[in-house]
Amino acid sequence: IMSMNTAPHTELLNFAHRLAEASGEMLRAAAVLPPEVGLKADASFVTNTDKAIELRLRELIQDTYPNHGIFGEEFGNVNIDAEFVWVLDPIDGTAAFVAGIPVYGTLIGLAREGRPYVGIIDHPITSDRWAGVAGLLAERNGSPIRTRPCRDLKSALGTCSNPDFMNAGELERFTRLRKQLQYVQYGGSCYAYGVLASGRTDLAIDSGLDAFDVIASIAIIEGAGGSASDWHGKNIALGWSGQIIAAGDDDCRKMALEVLGMA
Repeated sequence: IMSMNTAPHTELLNFAHRLAEASGEMLRAAAVLPPEVGLKADASFVTNTDKAIELRLRELIQDTYPNHGIFGEEFGNVNIDAEFVWVLDPIDGTAAFVAGIPVYGTLIGLAREGRPYVGIIDHPITSDRWAGVAGLLAERNGSPIRTRPCRDLKSALGTCSNPDFMNAGELERFTRLRKQLQYVQYGGSCYAYGVLASGRTDLAIDSGLDAFDVIASIAIIEGAGGSASDWHGKNIALGWSGQIIAAGDDDCRKMALEVLGMA
């Protein structure tokens, strides 16, 4: 339970929902049109919709919380030493968006002192929205959710967005873990982290990511009773990039870390 001198998480979560309403409207409208696609320096896709959504969210944040920082995928960081920093991924799953495969959404996170605090995974194409506050609450479409227990790896259902993002050493470690799991489902983008928080899966394993890819999801997963770390078992914070393993059951995450051989 939060004391009176801590941040009003209800107000911040309500504002995050406002941001998701704005982004969702834009993403639904763009989904039916052919995208205008460019390539970034790292050869990943970017569309005009990515940029337009992020600009709109930045505008709303700066109007409402001018003292807060902003850490976004498409534009420069603002005031990221602030206590509260909004972490934005306007389209998580841009390649799926470009391909017309409806596995993409908007990630709206809020880091507090660098750590995941408030998060929304908005998936307007399926009318799904996950929201949460780390350690306090998580919900899907307004209903409370909890992660599920997982007693051993051989019964665990895992997800991985794309193993192509892993280098050779990471792929070797991931393959070792994959062989111990019951099954791994690929290509879910942010939706995979939502279903983990909802208790439908047990592990999410990815690499080649940045803070804007995970801060929102971690806040929700931690709000639902789960946990997340890098492949060394270290906490993920604002300056992080690289590997993530999230789990509904913390014991399951620790077992997976042992198999990854980097704990």
